[in-house]
Amino acid sequence: MYAILDIETTGGKYNEEGITEIAIYKYDGHQVVDQFISLVNPEREIQPFVVNLTGINSNMLRNAPKFYEVAKRIVEITDDCILVAHNAQFDYRILKTEFSRLGFDFERKTLCTVKLSKKLIPDQVSYSLGKLVRSLGIPVTDRHRASGDALATVKLFKILLDKDSSKSIIQKSVQLNPKHQLEPRHIDIIKELPAITGVYYIHKANGDIIYIGKSNNIKKRINQHFTNTNQKSKKIQALVTAVTYEATGSELVALLKESEEIKRIKPIFNRALRRTRFTHALYSFRDENDYINLKIDLADGRKKPVTTFSNKQSGKSFIINAIEEYNLCQKLTGIYKTNTSCFNYGIKTCEGACIKKETAESYNKRVEQLLSKNSYSNKNMVIIDKGRAIDEHSAILIENGVFKGLGFFNLNYQINNIEVLESIITPMDNNRDTQHIIQSYLRKNKKIKQIIFD
Repeated sequence: MYAILDIETTGGKYNEEGITEIAIYKYDGHQVVDQFISLVNPEREIQPFVVNLTGINSNMLRNAPKFYEVAKRIVEITDDCILVAHNAQFDYRILKTEFSRLGFDFERKTLCTVKLSKKLIPDQVSYSLGKLVRSLGIPVTDRHRASGDALATVKLFKILLDKDSSKSIIQKSVQLNPKHQLEPRHIDIIKELPAITGVYYIHKANGDIIYIGKSNNIKKRINQHFTNTNQKSKKIQALVTAVTYEATGSELVALLKESEEIKRIKPIFNRALRRTRFTHALYSFRDENDYINLKIDLADGRKKPVTTFSNKQSGKSFIINAIEEYNLCQKLTGIYKTNTSCFNYGIKTCEGACIKKETAESYNKRVEQLLSKNSYSNKNMVIIDKGRAIDEHSAILIENGVFKGLGFFNLNYQINNIEVLESIITPMDNNRDTQHIIQSYLRKNKKIKQIIFD
């Protein structure tokens, strides 16, 4: 659990500042579950430059509560939380100073979104909150007021969690949360999980991730882990201390994240899933008469496939459907072995490429349509799919046929501006597994939106 906050102060000498406004959003990693926003009477003068910056003046604060009147609420809303702020060292110092004036020792773990941003979103022109959120296309209201800045930090932190492929932020949260150190009953873990699409992480007591999976119903899948009686499930049941999850909305995003994070984190119970996900592939070649031939064959890492398949039967079904949809020749697709015409030519559903009756130029046009539709080689495109909320979409970025990564966006501005798009995208590895996942998903979901750009 995180307490994401922003504090406005009077300004002045170091450790003599007073709080004029505070906003705290309690965030569970997915949504805001509680909030506290209040002006505070600092009982001291506000520096003129601060008044100009924030618009907060002494008249506004005359009837505001003093810090001791809100201190209990601050303690309660931040209990068992990691404090998150943009330049957390400043906000945490101010809070500790105010509490020390009351004789209370305020101790919390902190995360700084400036430091996290420099690590996870490198090469930005500026890491000030205003310029950073603007570069990421995050809308901000009430800039330099505690509520507006804290809410912008919530949205920034959400992006940082997405980009944290190593899951170090989540693991630290599990490790530090004392509630997770108790031996939980499995039913209590399941009760807290949603029935949504996403990636889930099973942790042991020190926060380490021991298993990563994806599901269209996380609650149901974890229940299966806890009720299965096979050896792996029993070992997971004995070690599990907490289950965290990342909502994706899109099954494609969940598949890509699962594949990437298993390879990166290498959980002890995911060994079997580190192998490639496909066994067969579609290859194309030109014969001596310049006709483009297609062939389903065992996947070979030395060759460049058009697309890949989980098994031979899946590849065969693809070819059979392609023959019908694009009016292709059975002989030139490897389905019908013959030295003469194919079976379909006899029933007049093949134009005769098998016996050179149809020209190579005419036949190849239809084959190239098939190849273009089922391969994103050399293409620049964004695949748009479901997001985690009604007003959100996911974006999978492909540049020159290379999978670059994925992200989430709320505004069309973010997806139409390539610089903003690249900022919100979490970089991910392009490999044979990711290519297989994307191509397989596009084959099964033909209506999914794709934006092609130059």
